[in-house]
Amino acid sequence: MRAELYDHLTHLPARAPRGVWGAVMLAIDDRGAIDWEATEETIARLCATGVDGIYCNGTACEFHCQTEPEFDRLCELVAAIAGRARLPFQIGISQSNPRVARERLMRMSALHPAAVQFTLPDWWPPSDSEVMRFVGGLCETAPDMPLVLYNPPHAKRRLTLEDIARLRAAMPSLVGAKLPGGDASWYADMRRELPGFSVFVPGHTLATGYAQGAHGSYSNVACLNPKGAMTWWHMIRTDAAAAAEVEARIQAFLATQVLPFRARYDVGDAALDKAMAAAGGWAPLGPRLLWPYSSVPEEEIATLAEAARTAFPEWWQ
Repeated sequence: MRAELYDHLTHLPARAPRGVWGAVMLAIDDRGAIDWEATEETIARLCATGVDGIYCNGTACEFHCQTEPEFDRLCELVAAIAGRARLPFQIGISQSNPRVARERLMRMSALHPAAVQFTLPDWWPPSDSEVMRFVGGLCETAPDMPLVLYNPPHAKRRLTLEDIARLRAAMPSLVGAKLPGGDASWYADMRRELPGFSVFVPGHTLATGYAQGAHGSYSNVACLNPKGAMTWWHMIRTDAAAAAEVEARIQAFLATQVLPFRARYDVGDAALDKAMAAAGGWAPLGPRLLWPYSSVPEEEIATLAEAARTAFPEWWQ
């Protein structure tokens, strides 16, 4: 890998995100409602871990299950706690209804997040012109707000790197994207199509991604242990060989200890992230999700916690 790739963080515009960002997750009580006191404590502890920023209302935050009053309350809480900690925060405005997403953006702009994350409308996959119209509408609604596209593998409309490059050229406030990454050819295309654009990749591939030109992660590894994720991020930038060894351990841990829950209990990504957070023990979080989604059973968490500490003993010293 060419040496110039290793200073790519310095070539981003000032407003573009970089580094490891931790996901806000919801504490759910025995009645299935949001435990706001425990959620507030979770946000405060996350801010104190040394992450580069925090974000709410991605998949791990169960944005798809929140009511509008819950959404507003959570975002205001995140803004207040992150503000006291002097930590950058982002807010996800994603909603299946594009008009509701635009209304969320209008309200959340008053909280002055560092950026706003959004998904494309997903009840009916939007066409090229509809994608351009939707993102253009977001830019018109909040012209000074940096925007970050979240285009996960399960999105009904997956954009190519060329699609994102065209979108970026038309929308100057689009500063980054959360993408699933790919092989060496994908990263070569990324470097060609999106210079100076912030590309975040999955947390468990960050060492590989950074070496290939990615700029950070909205990190699933930080769900398990935010301080450990930051220790690894420092290693990624200073000792590539050691960081690659940790990445191999992370991927082995996920493959043997976490991903089997998907088939065993028929659960989704939010359940896996929440189970890792519960096993990590860094916040008052259990594995329960908001209705109607299934979660990893509580009785699995102790075993998962032991496996995590065996795999990454240095993170719990």
